[in-house]
Amino acid sequence: MTYAPSNTLQAYLINTKVFPDDETELRTVLTNMYTNIANATNVREIALYDLNEIITGQQFFFGTDPQKKRTTFRKVFSIGAIAAGATLNTAHGLTNVTSYTKIYGTCVTATPDYRPIPYVSTTLNQQISIRVTATNIVIVNGAGAPNITSAIVVLEYLKN
Repeated sequence: MTYAPSNTLQAYLINTKVFPDDETELRTVLTNMYTNIANATNVREIALYDLNEIITGQQFFFGTDPQKKRTTFRKVFSIGAIAAGATLNTAHGLTNVTSYTKIYGTCVTATPDYRPIPYVSTTLNQQISIRVTATNIVIVNGAGAPNITSAIVVLEYLKN
């Protein structure tokens, strides 16, 4: 069972295959299988960070049963400018999320320099914080920090 949107590339292969007896058909099936395996392997190696929800391939435990696993999903967000001392709420549009496994990002400042989100500084008012609510990604840019010109936020999460 998959919860992936129909318009995303997935790196999953079928577990079983019935091969045709006809040699010509068999050649076609084997060629297609090899292509699917190569494509799935290549996607796994380089990963995908997309504006559409995708399956990450990560598997998390499910309750106390070690045999059951939950699939992790990822979605990337392009964030606009955030002034020093300002808070920006960006709607994420995610539903049925039970927990987040990773919340992170990077930004470009007006300095210019590149900073991780969250950004920790020994000067407290230069920090950048991030949190996720039921509806929004909330980024707070410290009052002493430079203006943020753009950012990328990555959310990885589990669903029901």
